[in-house]
Parts: sequence; C-alpha cells; structure tokens
Amino acid sequence: MKKVEAIIQQEKLEELKEKINENKEASGMTVSQVLGFGNQKGIKEYVRGQEIITTLLPKVKVSFVVSDEKVEEVISMILATCQTGEVGDGKIFVYNVEEAIRIRTGERGTEAI
Repeated sequence: MKKVEAIIQQEKLEELKEKINENKEASGMTVSQVLGFGNQKGIKEYVRGQEIITTLLPKVKVSFVVSDEKVEEVISMILATCQTGEVGDGKIFVYNVEEAIRIRTGERGTEAI
C-alpha cells in the first residue's frame, strides 16, 4: 500500500473531488488546509498603497491510501486535474504504508482501505 499526498491550489479541490467520485481511483481521501511556500516564495500584494509580501500561501493537502497497483492512476488523475503549468501548482509525494486497520471491523491491509 502507498500513501499519495498532494499539496494543491485551493480552487482545484472541488474538481479533484468530482474526478475521484467519477473514476473511483481511490476509495477515500483526507483533506487538510495548510500554509506553505515553495519556489514562488510568496506573493506581493498592495493594501492601501502599502506593499505586503505574503510568504505563507494557503494550500490544500489531499491524502489517499491506495493499493500499489493504483498509485500511478491516482497520480495521473491529480496531474490531469490540478496541473496548470504555472508556479504554485503544488507537489505530490508518495510514501510506503506498512499497515492499515479499519477500527470498526478490525480489517487489515487493503481490505481496510
């Protein structure tokens, strides 16, 4: 099993949720609101003529735990949905998951996801 974690732009969340419901690549997801910066190092805004540089930008972190066979499908779906070609599109990380346990039933492994 793998955990696929994507940090994406907030406005792409609803579109990604729709794709997941349509394609059934993943059976569930976890969403967190996060702050961060990467290569873009923030944005410059002007408020009442005063320059303000915001270094921590709001993003959304979406996590999926999927079987090894579905990892590439999930990554492709995230790229197709969230990639604009602009700075700030986000990142995708893939981690190994040693075990998953459904608390309600005690199921383990891929049956738990």
